[in-house]
This record gives sequence, C-alpha cells and structure tokens, in this order.
Amino acid sequence: MGHRAAAGRTGGEPGRRGDGPALRALDFAVHVRHGPEVLAGADTVIIPPFAISGPATPVTPDGRLVPATTQALARITPGTRIVSICTGAFVLAAAGWLDGRPVTTHWRQTDRLRRLFPRVKVDPDVLFLDDGDILTSAGAASGVDLCLHLVRKGHGSEVANQVARKCVVPPWRDGGQAQYIDRPVPAPSSGGPARAREWALARLHLPVTLAELAAEARMSGRTFARRFRAETGLSPGRWLIQQRVERARRLLESTDLPVDRIASEVGFGTAASLRQHLNAAIGVSPATYRRTFRPPLAG
Repeated sequence: MGHRAAAGRTGGEPGRRGDGPALRALDFAVHVRHGPEVLAGADTVIIPPFAISGPATPVTPDGRLVPATTQALARITPGTRIVSICTGAFVLAAAGWLDGRPVTTHWRQTDRLRRLFPRVKVDPDVLFLDDGDILTSAGAASGVDLCLHLVRKGHGSEVANQVARKCVVPPWRDGGQAQYIDRPVPAPSSGGPARAREWALARLHLPVTLAELAAEARMSGRTFARRFRAETGLSPGRWLIQQRVERARRLLESTDLPVDRIASEVGFGTAASLRQHLNAAIGVSPATYRRTFRPPLAG
C-alpha cells in the first residue's frame, strides 16, 4: 500500500527563485510544488527543522504558532502520522499535540522546550522517540535514524539496511536507547580485522574466541584487539554479540523457527541467553519482537 507524505511548509516567507516558489530558512531554499492543501490527504506529515529565531520561524519566541502554521495544521486529518525532526517538535508542542507525551528534540533546545511547554515530557537522552502516531527526533542527523525506523516498521529490516548503506550512515548509533534499525556491517577491506570479521560472520553459530579471530587476521591478540576497535569502534566480544543479535532479529522476522532454535543458529546457545541479549540491545523479548516486526502473511 502506498503512502502519501507531506513535508510541512509551516512558516516563513515564500520567495521566488527560478520558476517556482521557495521557502528560505536555515541558509538554503526549499522549492515546493504544492501548498498546505496537500496536508489533508497525507498519511504522514513531516515537520522539518527550523531556525528558532528569525523571519522564517513558525513559532513565536513565547511559544505561539504564527497564523500560517495554525492554518496549515488545521488541514491535517485525525489518524495522520506526525513526524518532527529536531526543532520541528516546537510546532507540535505549540499546537498542544504533545501535552503529556514523551518527546525529544535537539539537546541545545530541550531546556527551552520544557520552559515553553511544561506539560510536554522531554527526554534529552535519546536519538528519537516513537509514541505511536507522533514521532520525534533529536538533532537533524537523528532524523535519519528516525526515518530508518519508519522504513523498518513499514518494510522490514532488509529494506532499512539497504537504505542505511546507500545513505552511508554510521554502522551503529549507540545513543542510550534501543534503535529498531539494522546496523550495517562496514564494507570489508582486504585483510586483517576485516578478514577476521568475515570469517566470524560465517561461523556465528559456533563459539568464536579472541585467539581464533587474531589468528585469522594473522596478528597478535593485543594488536588485533587494538586494530579491531579502531576499525569498528567496538571490542571483538561486543561486536560478536551485536552481530548475533542482528542475525537473530532477521530470523525472528523472516522465519517461524522456535526461539531456542534461533538461539542455537546465532551462537547464543539457549533461548534464555538470546532473550537476555535481545532485551539488552533493543528492550523487548523475542516473542514481542516477532509480533511487532514479522510481516503479515499475504492473502
């Protein structure tokens, strides 16, 4: 099923550049084909970042919506999914849509968001928050994490992983919260730790030791561990756990294998061990993850 998305043009002075209207904000111009009327037919509305002060702001310094923003938001129909990136959360808060709800925004603006809108539950320590029909991200770069989350929810981990690779996003984003996105494996180089990683990925169902990895890379254990961390940002042990969790997630999504069988296939050994590691990584049990992300049967 297709989705219609609209990026909110909620404030600022539309100008003219070339043959179409443009909204000027944050030192660039966004050319738009349609006006706010398309919001009425959108399944998802994305509120982009905006400069907190200046002529293009859709929210006044004291936290009120400018008239153009109010008129635009009035076109959004009930049930529409609303996504804000970075300071876009101020638009939703000013509209009263975030009262009592958990949200995030850029860390530089969290105190201001709390001060202007005390009924909003601001979490400054996460990359993004999914609260059902309203989703918010931290800084603009965290909007990529949130968009990958949306792709994963709608189309599964394989598609989200492909998108992540094409966007050349960081291979992992440890931001203090469980992220429902694939963490792409870095493109392998010709040898050393990269060769050992490829070797390990083919043997995730087996015990893998640091000594074996170092031997495969033809390095001493100490040199291998140092080079491995320099290339991946992780220790070999943590990297192995991460890859086993990712493999388990794919199997939970794409197969009907029992949890204990999946645990064996990915090298965790027991269902209890898989449950522990999955919960530590993303905060849910294997059963809950499968219910959430298993694509519905066709028919």
